[in-house]
Amino acid sequence: MTTFMEMEQIVRDYHWMINSVKVIREGMGDMGGLTAQYGVEAAMPKRKGGHSDPIYREATRRERRMKKVYEYEKKIQLVQERMTLIEDDREFEVLHWMLEGKSLRWIGRHMQLSDRHIGRIKDSVIQRLVSESPVVVN
Repeated sequence: MTTFMEMEQIVRDYHWMINSVKVIREGMGDMGGLTAQYGVEAAMPKRKGGHSDPIYREATRRERRMKKVYEYEKKIQLVQERMTLIEDDREFEVLHWMLEGKSLRWIGRHMQLSDRHIGRIKDSVIQRLVSESPVVVN
C-alpha cells in the first residue's frame, strides 16, 4: 500500500517520469558508435575488478537504465489507474495540472484560487488516490 507522502511524490514526479520513459525508450533502439578494442589496445593490461569491453559496459548500463524505466512505469501506472477516483471538477483540474508539472502557485493563479486553497485541494486528491481502490474495468 502506498503512503500519502509516497503518492504525493509520485504525483509530483509524474511529468518528468513520463518524459524520461519516452526519451529512454526512443534512445534504446541502437547501440551505435561502440566498438571493441583491437590491435595494440587489445593487448594492453586492463584495470583489475572491471570489465574492459565497452560493449559489455554499455549493455550493463542500459540494463540498469531499463530497470529504472520499469520502476517509473509502475509508478505512472499506479497514478493512471487511480485517476478515475477523482470526480470533483476542482480536484480533477488540480491533479491534471500537477501531472503536467505545474507548481501549486501556478495552478492557484490559473484557477484564481489561493495557494493555500490549492494545497488543501491537493491534499484531498492525494488522500483519495491513496485511500481508495481503483475501479477495475474488464
